[in-house]
Amino acid sequence: MTNSTDERLKKELGVGRQSREMEDRQVTENREVTDDDRLEMFRAQLFNDALPDLPNIPGYHMCWLTTTNPRDPIHRRIQLGYEPIKASEVPGMEFASIKTGEWSGMIGVNEMIAFKLPEALYQRFMQEAHHDAPLREENKLAETAEIMRQQAEGSGSTLFEGDGLMEMREHNPRIGLFD
Repeated sequence: MTNSTDERLKKELGVGRQSREMEDRQVTENREVTDDDRLEMFRAQLFNDALPDLPNIPGYHMCWLTTTNPRDPIHRRIQLGYEPIKASEVPGMEFASIKTGEWSGMIGVNEMIAFKLPEALYQRFMQEAHHDAPLREENKLAETAEIMRQQAEGSGSTLFEGDGLMEMREHNPRIGLFD
C-alpha cells in the first residue's frame, strides 16, 4: 500500500468512528426513564418471580423449603415443627397447588414447597441462631483471649488486645423480634 492509500483508510476509519461516537453519545446522554419504561419494569417484576409471595397466616411464619437439599431435608424440618401449607388453606393460591405425588394438594412450585411454622417457635429458633449461639461464641473467644493474656503475663510477656475484643466483652446485645 502506498502512503496515500493508508491516509485514505485512516480518514475513512476516522469518519466511521466519529459517527459511531456521535450516535453513542446521544444514547448515553438520554438516560431518562419514561413512565412507559417504568410500566414495563413493573410488568416484568410481576411475572419474573420464581416463587409467589406467600400470604400472611396469623400466628405463623411462612417460608419456602426445597425438597432437593440433602443437608436440610424436609422430613427434618417437619420434625422441628414446620407444616406444609395446603392450597385449600389459602384462598387464591390454588394456581400453585401441586397436582400429583407426595406433596399433592400443597402449595408448591417445582421443587419448592410452602411451609408454615408457629410464630412463637420461629422466634425461639431465630433467638438461638442469631443471638444465643453467636453470644456463646463471643464468650468462648473472650475466655480464650483471657487465658492467653494470663499465660503471657505468667511468662513476663504482654498481650495487646485490639479494640474489638474489649468492645466484645462490654457488648450486651439486645434480644429482639425477628421477621
